[in-house]
Amino acid sequence: MTTIVFVRRFLSDYARNRVNLLLLAVVPVVFVVVVAGAMADAAKLLGGPGGAAVHTAAAGWAAGFLAGIAMYFQTAATRDTDRRIVIAGLPATRLVAARLATGLILALFASAVALAALAARTGIDTPIRAITGTMMFAIIYLAIGTVVGTTVANPVNGTVIVLFVWILDVFFGPAMGARDWPATRGMPTHFVTLWMVDLPSGHPGRLGDLGWALTWTIAAVAAAWALAATRTRTAGSRVHHSRPGGVTAQLTAALHAAWRDARRNPTLWVLFAVVPVIFIITADAVTPNAPITLTLTEYGRRIAQTFPMPQVHGATMAPIAIGSLAALVGLFTMLDSRDGDRRAALAGLRPAALLTARLGVLAGAALAATAVSLAATALVFDASRWPTYAAANVLIAFTYALIGALLAPLFGRVGGVFVAFLLPFLDIGIVQSPMLHPEPTTWSRLLPGYGGSRILLDGALTNHFDETRPLLIGSAWLVVLALTVAYAYRRTTRPTRPTREPRRRAAAIRPATPAPTPAANTHRLLP
Repeated sequence: MTTIVFVRRFLSDYARNRVNLLLLAVVPVVFVVVVAGAMADAAKLLGGPGGAAVHTAAAGWAAGFLAGIAMYFQTAATRDTDRRIVIAGLPATRLVAARLATGLILALFASAVALAALAARTGIDTPIRAITGTMMFAIIYLAIGTVVGTTVANPVNGTVIVLFVWILDVFFGPAMGARDWPATRGMPTHFVTLWMVDLPSGHPGRLGDLGWALTWTIAAVAAAWALAATRTRTAGSRVHHSRPGGVTAQLTAALHAAWRDARRNPTLWVLFAVVPVIFIITADAVTPNAPITLTLTEYGRRIAQTFPMPQVHGATMAPIAIGSLAALVGLFTMLDSRDGDRRAALAGLRPAALLTARLGVLAGAALAATAVSLAATALVFDASRWPTYAAANVLIAFTYALIGALLAPLFGRVGGVFVAFLLPFLDIGIVQSPMLHPEPTTWSRLLPGYGGSRILLDGALTNHFDETRPLLIGSAWLVVLALTVAYAYRRTTRPTRPTREPRRRAAAIRPATPAPTPAANTHRLLP
């Protein structure tokens, strides 16, 4: 009975943020209805099955994505609260059961919406495989979110790790045409995908794929339970202080504190180094050596040119990794520093100095992600003009870092992570992709990645700069986003001033007392 009560409380707490419920419904629709067709085309280009197999797998991808991120925050963000509950007398096993049951309910809901979207999009030819496979996707990523949430408390690190695992699992899985290497068999849902979409795996026996899929699912749940039981003994908090001073002193102190806070998070910098390298190099390794025709501008003329597909794919992998990492860093830099910066502003530190320090951290992180991604890209791709190509990636990094900063006050932690990942994925990875859209579409021109993507292709594949208009559009996006971030930050950190409205209202309610007159007070002078 106690476990059921806690499950209800945990679900109520999750449902208080209406953005969470909205994204539980929207994300499966985006992946299965909107994006699955483009991913099926990409899978066909990369040598995968394409078609119905990718649409069916997309339901599992959506359910796994939602379950992993939601369970990470269910685990990491409630560590201290759960520890106090256990200290108060609740057995740890009941609390762990309540947390995992909450995640399972969220996974069931996400799976149901994903399957409903699949049924509306293409129909479900094999219901047993589709339903069971989608649930196994969700349960495996439920366990991954629990494991990461138990071991990684920092939300930037945790979400990047979950997303990193998910990206590798999806884009280098059998549905997207990845080769059957021993390393790819270690992906969490490799065997689930093979069985779910009924692909000829080459592994011994069809029962072997299902058996390995069930083994992955059971082992993931067991690992999640064991680690979640230990998290109630872990707690920690850090308090950061700032000191006021003159303009130069405050700016120096704010920058020092911001960079010191960034240095305390070495895992973030490791992820910045690992994610682009593995993502870019592995993507190049699985891309088939086939020709692809693009329409580019050269010396003012629109001409069609044919390139090897690995060359185009290698050029477009870096901005996807850069945009996702920059958006996540922008989100958490502003979200986690909001309360501390408000207190620093109340203590006398100028909001302009605080904002400059935060933007300095964002710029440094974006440049670091860009540098690592360009170094990894150089191993598999040689741009025609590296300065232009690098500048385009920097423009994309700064743009999505500012977009991530704007997501913090709008969507909060869980919703912000969903949107911070989806925006660069849909914009740069799908809408702006030259492999899927050889000519820019109307939608592509309206999105923030348009300017940087066109300049990137110009620097990567042509010998002369012809993208002045996209440069102006990208610069305009950057200026507008920077001004919006400055305005939003100023509003969130402005010290609140006491208002006199209640006092005036009380005076208006209090009955007026007539002023005493000399005649009225004469009796006090008499004996």
